[in-house]
Amino acid sequence: MKVNPYLNFDGTAEEAMTFYKSVLGGEFEGGVSYFGEAPGMELPEEEKNRVMHISLKVSEDVAIMASDTSPSMGHVLHKGNHNYISLAPDSREEGERIFNGLSAGGKIEMNYEKTFWGAYFGSFEDKYGIGWMINYTLQPGEE
Repeated sequence: MKVNPYLNFDGTAEEAMTFYKSVLGGEFEGGVSYFGEAPGMELPEEEKNRVMHISLKVSEDVAIMASDTSPSMGHVLHKGNHNYISLAPDSREEGERIFNGLSAGGKIEMNYEKTFWGAYFGSFEDKYGIGWMINYTLQPGEE
């Protein structure tokens, strides 16, 4: 079983996912689907370019998926702290690179630094309101 985080945005899904791709790498799977492309949907003009689905394949096991809300269909986005994406990089340096890249313009909750549990860890809310945790577990002999 694979578990993929699915994020909702209020009109910024494509911008946010492009930003995530610029930091994390990967490729968009299947392109971007917009609400205006769906047959039989009557939407206000300003909602037709909202993202119905986008998937960023970061690795063989991880894809981050997202969509925009559609206000005319009653969707309301509620930002909150109920959801984080937790990343486990392969090195302390990769963790620091990701932390610095994704937290730019956001709100840092805990700096990326060595912790009492034997890891380098940091958490933040990015500029789109999404919570992230970066945790690199130190290997034997590492400081």
